[in-house]
Amino acid sequence: EPVSPSPAATATPTPAADTLRVLDEASGEILTVSARDYRIGAAAAELPADWPDEAIKAQMVAAWSYALFQQQTARAAGQAHDLSANPARRQGFMTREVLESYWGVDFEANYQRLAALADQVEGRVVQWEGAAAACCYHASSCGATEASQNVWTEALPYLQGVDSPWDTAADGWEVTVTYTVQQMTDALQLNFADRGLDLSGDPSGWFGTPTLTAAGYVASQPVAGAELSGIELRGALGLRSAAFTVQYADRTFSVTTHGYGHGVGLSQWGARGMALEGKSCADILAWYYPGTQLVQE
Repeated sequence: EPVSPSPAATATPTPAADTLRVLDEASGEILTVSARDYRIGAAAAELPADWPDEAIKAQMVAAWSYALFQQQTARAAGQAHDLSANPARRQGFMTREVLESYWGVDFEANYQRLAALADQVEGRVVQWEGAAAACCYHASSCGATEASQNVWTEALPYLQGVDSPWDTAADGWEVTVTYTVQQMTDALQLNFADRGLDLSGDPSGWFGTPTLTAAGYVASQPVAGAELSGIELRGALGLRSAAFTVQYADRTFSVTTHGYGHGVGLSQWGARGMALEGKSCADILAWYYPGTQLVQE
């Protein structure tokens, strides 16, 4: 689940580079990673190795395009690294050494499979107006992907949300977590002490009717006299997504989420569903990043 794209990255095209400078968040070391290794390591960190070929290829192209987008911003700003990852925690990108440990006896077969898929998409980049696009991705949406400006600040034309009905088949698409009144009180006070919350009343009245975005995520949620964003509450309560509903009964809050991740860009479970229906990597990328061009560099 990549961080927010920087609008500065769309300013001027940058030629594709053969390597990325990846900051290992655990060690502090800056790794020099080839394009091929990045495609393999990023896909392995994001998807099971036995997923459909076209879904994995779409993930590889999206990850590489996003990395080039980030690289352009980083180098314009004079940063020492292009993007960061935590290979040891299998976040963002995994090195060959981490994959050997992660996959164990399946390493050789899995690595050869992903390497072959990486070779099939060598040089492919998703572009918008001649520059690498901010190809954000997430595990699964609530049934439609979210517009970028509802999560970050920049309204990117190709990240305005599309239907993604395949996501309802995702593992853990609907999850309900419960909080005691004390747990909810603690979480709200810890995160929103300066927002004028009034938690003195009956807890059954703390959560009002939310305002939803077009995709179905919580845009604004009245809570104990304050207006909180769905993204803020997702972080405060540790929710899987900002598409949630809150119910209260028997001194317990039940919060049900739909989807996993920020919801912007490519849905990985959506890509899987499309691939199982026979759609190609190009079809998947065109669906989740409408108006972009898939180019061969």
